[in-house]
Amino acid sequence: MTIIRVALPVPLARLFDYRPKEGQLPLKGVRVKVPFGRRKLIGIVVDYANNSDLPVAQLKQLLAILDSQPLFSSTLWQLLQWAAAYYHYPLGEVLQKALPKGLRQGKPAVQAETIQWQLTALGHTTVLQAASKAPRQQAALRQLQQGLSSQATPFLAISPRLLRTLHTKGLVKTDRPTPAAAGSWSLTRPSDQQAPILNAEQQVAVNQISQQLQGFNVWLLQGVTGSGKTEVYLRLLEQVLAQGKQALLLVPEISLTHQTIERLRQRLPVPIVVLHSALRESERLAIWLAARDGAVALVVGTRSALFTPLQRLGLIIIDEEHDLSYKQQSGWRYHARDLAVLRAHYEGIPILLGSATPALETLHNVQQGKYRQLLLTQRAGGAAAVQQQLLDLKGQPLTAGIAPELFARIQQHLQANNQVLLFLNRRGYAPALLCHDCGWLATCLRCERYYTLHQASQRLCCHHCGNQRAVAHQCTGCGSTHLITAGIGTEQLESKLQQLLPQISIQRIDRDSTRQKGALAQQLHTIHQGGAQLLIGTQMLAKGHHFPDVTLVALLDIDGALFSADYRAAERLAQLYTQVAGRAGRASKQGEVVLQTHHPQHPLLQTLLLQGYTAFSEQLLEERQLASLPPYVSQVLLLAEDFESPRACDFLSAVRQLLEQPGHLDSALWLLGPSPALQAKRAGYFRWQLLLQHPSRGRLQQLLQSHYPQISALPLARKIKWSIDVDPVEG
Repeated sequence: MTIIRVALPVPLARLFDYRPKEGQLPLKGVRVKVPFGRRKLIGIVVDYANNSDLPVAQLKQLLAILDSQPLFSSTLWQLLQWAAAYYHYPLGEVLQKALPKGLRQGKPAVQAETIQWQLTALGHTTVLQAASKAPRQQAALRQLQQGLSSQATPFLAISPRLLRTLHTKGLVKTDRPTPAAAGSWSLTRPSDQQAPILNAEQQVAVNQISQQLQGFNVWLLQGVTGSGKTEVYLRLLEQVLAQGKQALLLVPEISLTHQTIERLRQRLPVPIVVLHSALRESERLAIWLAARDGAVALVVGTRSALFTPLQRLGLIIIDEEHDLSYKQQSGWRYHARDLAVLRAHYEGIPILLGSATPALETLHNVQQGKYRQLLLTQRAGGAAAVQQQLLDLKGQPLTAGIAPELFARIQQHLQANNQVLLFLNRRGYAPALLCHDCGWLATCLRCERYYTLHQASQRLCCHHCGNQRAVAHQCTGCGSTHLITAGIGTEQLESKLQQLLPQISIQRIDRDSTRQKGALAQQLHTIHQGGAQLLIGTQMLAKGHHFPDVTLVALLDIDGALFSADYRAAERLAQLYTQVAGRAGRASKQGEVVLQTHHPQHPLLQTLLLQGYTAFSEQLLEERQLASLPPYVSQVLLLAEDFESPRACDFLSAVRQLLEQPGHLDSALWLLGPSPALQAKRAGYFRWQLLLQHPSRGRLQQLLQSHYPQISALPLARKIKWSIDVDPVEG
């Protein structure tokens, strides 16, 4: 009898054996419903066997076969199996996480009939400004008026409720869709937006990649901020889509790429879909099925969009490839950028990594000849390079964290009817609330970190675990009511600057001010209206935005990153500074960047500002090599957390003893720990870590694979939470 081996969504690194129903043999890669204890689970058929550890008579029988064909293409199937082994995560959970929730619940893997929405004659001729009081209706109407092919409209980011509103106004009508031929889109219609003329460097990049679109190559497009990387993406996408192929564009965060998506839809009259966490599960499933069936030309999404099935994938683009958002930080800790390179290899297609500040791992691959580098050193459209200045804060009186010299510059730029961007990567009103009499600090007991005061909501919030409480009005230590704040956040900065500059419009963009749906798009729309405005924000303002009227960018407080215990902090600070500074002077206006610091002579800042990111990254790579740190060695981090600190530490001590057994210890293996994690307590859990480091990635994988069964069998392994982080990016 043939035995069916099934991967189930359970935290066990093994397959489970079942008997098939008589006369029914499911294909590999299809879903099956099986009994599992008292539950019924949806699993994926992985393999067949002739025998089992249990007698055949004791094996349970499959309850149902849910698919007639595999859900995964051969390349995706290969990728996911490799990823489960490399990241040491149960295959059943990896396969399930690559599917929409609807398929995980057993819904049919076929397209349901959908209502097709099309513009009426009135909708085609309605002037957009007529809907200006309803920006969401205006945006939806603009998408429809851009002439997208009829098969695209079911997948537009337009809610059914909004479409019904347009229907009541006579702007759209409904129809039943006719099946669209896969790849039937056309790029022959003239775009509503005139394509800009490429400069010499952009043209070289497009030409070189265009000549090798038929095979696997990894390209790094490193361009200074504002150098026109997006235009290179567009030219390549036009070529790939014109051949009837599909493309995948990964971005760090959908909420930060509003302008890019708008530009894609203006230039590419094809079915474009956007995958993000705010989609309803039914929408996500419909997009997944449409992409699999070839009815979608371009998928734009965050890291999980990498696993979208695409029949005729011709190009993968990873925008801002250095961004930490591509690394999953819980559960299956995969890196989407690295898996995207492997998927491109399996598909036999090119992949383009774009960034102004590439990760050191990526630059190391360039040095080794694995990746091919293309440089964009000039700002597109003739924009001038920004002027940079360090402002020494020592001994200066500060107002809202701003030195007098910087405040004078802010006023000058605003008086010239320009915009100013102030970067402060700390949301809330103040990062600490303390007692002025005894020094007591309001602390989250679950994390042992200070609460952040949010004045508008009158809440104390822990930004590490999300715990909240009402603002304390009395010290719990001495009973004093003399409570004061320490430090400054974006909320306080906005409040004080509004008092100092009452005539200036202020836009604060952080996670708090953009919680409501559509809030970010509305704020960005206001910014693009132009005129004197003061923009205050966190990292949300640093990535991908084009603000032509911003002429002054100031970074108010970054000194903490100069002396971090994390060896990656210097790289991240340089990337952040370069990205933020790139928001200035992106059009015809001269840009200026001011960095406030108490340490203007710090060698990192001197190299970064005087020689640029390329020189800085080369210097940092040399330091990493001398110190035997990634990317010159491979690392794996074993993390353990428990409500009782000794148990987490004891578990990792037992793991270390396993690895150091006489006769089994690899002399090149370097072990550090167990030691407390950089954040030693989070959400009530004490967190410990054990770092494994080896010059050979392959050898480290072998060591981990051979010891994994013993680690899983340790007595404490089932009593605490533990995980394996391969190629960690955070401690």
